[in-house]
Amino acid sequence: MNTDEAFKSGTLYVVATPVGNLEDITFRAVRILKEVDFIAAEDTRHTARLLSHYDIKNSVISCHEHNELQRLDLFLDKLSQGKNIALVSDAGTPTISDPGYQLVKRVAQEGIRVVPIPGPSAAIAGLSVSGLPTDSFLFMGFLHRKKGRRQSALEGLKDEKGTLIFYESPRRIIVLLEELISILGDRPAMVAREITKIHEEFLRGTLSQILEILQSRPSVKGECVIFVAWEEPTPVAAPIADEMDRILLAALANSDEPPSRIAKQLSRKLNCPRKEIYQRLITLKSC
Repeated sequence: MNTDEAFKSGTLYVVATPVGNLEDITFRAVRILKEVDFIAAEDTRHTARLLSHYDIKNSVISCHEHNELQRLDLFLDKLSQGKNIALVSDAGTPTISDPGYQLVKRVAQEGIRVVPIPGPSAAIAGLSVSGLPTDSFLFMGFLHRKKGRRQSALEGLKDEKGTLIFYESPRRIIVLLEELISILGDRPAMVAREITKIHEEFLRGTLSQILEILQSRPSVKGECVIFVAWEEPTPVAAPIADEMDRILLAALANSDEPPSRIAKQLSRKLNCPRKEIYQRLITLKSC
């Protein structure tokens, strides 16, 4: 699409809306919601309450995870006619663990203007008050509901040094905390619940301390955000020579892998340089 065509096209505004407290919206967001030709909303009934609060009278069309792909042609047709659209989700910033990714992707591919109207995000709001490192973080959103895929994802995060951020429902928060402890260890953490709402709560401590608090309650209510900090693993003292040899001989006897691969596998476990383990394996194998 050339510049003239892009200029004639409308604009897709990606508008962040409150995650709870309706006062958490920018002047610009309110203006855009009033001025666009229509609003694409995750839940039209939910968005209607926000629009009513700010006396915004505008047309609203649903755009959620189950119909987003079917709506693409309609939205692209409107944009190509010069119409402006505001995309909103139920709470926070659209496309961030919310619908809208496919729409933004397709509109951008067509060379049509996409403009962010920044504002609330539960992940960033919680991180800012977590007391955990903020210089580097990794947003994971909602992990997979299937246990195997979820735990596999957590295994891949063992060496991630940034603060980890997860979204989770109150029904599954206990299970996820248990898995985090089992796979990542009992690290410093915070669970934020009901951010900006009346019953807002921030639980800080280790993962096990937070788990104990939530397990003591009859139930957990409200969407949760979990923040987990990196913690350097406790160094394991290197075994003495005789004990080391017993371990290496057992590894040689129970594995078909070459010494180089065994050395790599045992290096971290034994807190010993791989080169030294490899040389000792070669010596023991030749005896």
